[in-house]
Amino acid sequence: MQKIVFIGLFCLLMLPASAFGHKLIPTDGSNIDYESALIIPDPVISWAMYEELEGNALFYKFEAEKDDRLYSSIVIPKLDDLENFTPSLVLIGPSTFLDLVDELKVIDVDKNFDYPIPDGYDAYVFDFNGPIPSKEFYEPFGQITYWERQEIDLELEAPGTYYMAVFDKNGSSGKLALAIGYIEDFSGNDFVTVLPNAWLESRYFSEDFSPLVILVGIVSGISALIGFGIYRKIKQ
Repeated sequence: MQKIVFIGLFCLLMLPASAFGHKLIPTDGSNIDYESALIIPDPVISWAMYEELEGNALFYKFEAEKDDRLYSSIVIPKLDDLENFTPSLVLIGPSTFLDLVDELKVIDVDKNFDYPIPDGYDAYVFDFNGPIPSKEFYEPFGQITYWERQEIDLELEAPGTYYMAVFDKNGSSGKLALAIGYIEDFSGNDFVTVLPNAWLESRYFSEDFSPLVILVGIVSGISALIGFGIYRKIKQ
């Protein structure tokens, strides 16, 4: 039993950072406007947020330098009731920069964002226009299969404060994972702090608790073995 437990923990810790991809930023759904926008520490580092829309919009805020590359995408967990869920991705920034988005021709965009926009800013909305069901991919660390939706990949021509938002034009509710950034950045401490927490969050997000039950069983087994060892020493 001990051998199996230690092998399992060793394999988890030895998984390469590329298997995890994005650092998870915890969110409680309170980022419902510009004042409460979730802060993205560095938009070029890979971050991910597990979110749930409930007929509202969720906001994110970051500081960018000139010529920073902005990559962002939406994926949907492969759950039966989410197959047709296609939330929109919004980039909100200085009007002088967003005037160039049409020229970049990165993807079809529109300005149908029915929420207030800060003075001097404009919003461009990126919708998913592909087939349903869309392309799938399997993420091995979280053990989740996703449907891919839209992505954006462009250079920010002006420094300043930018916002992103996700919302659904039909007012539909559903779960999504929002990724921002493209550089994977994991330190040694992340393997025993950030990554275990991300794994637990992924269980809740994907509504698949079977691996969690197994993990609880393993932890319980370790605790029982430690307790038994202490008991034997006391008896001796």
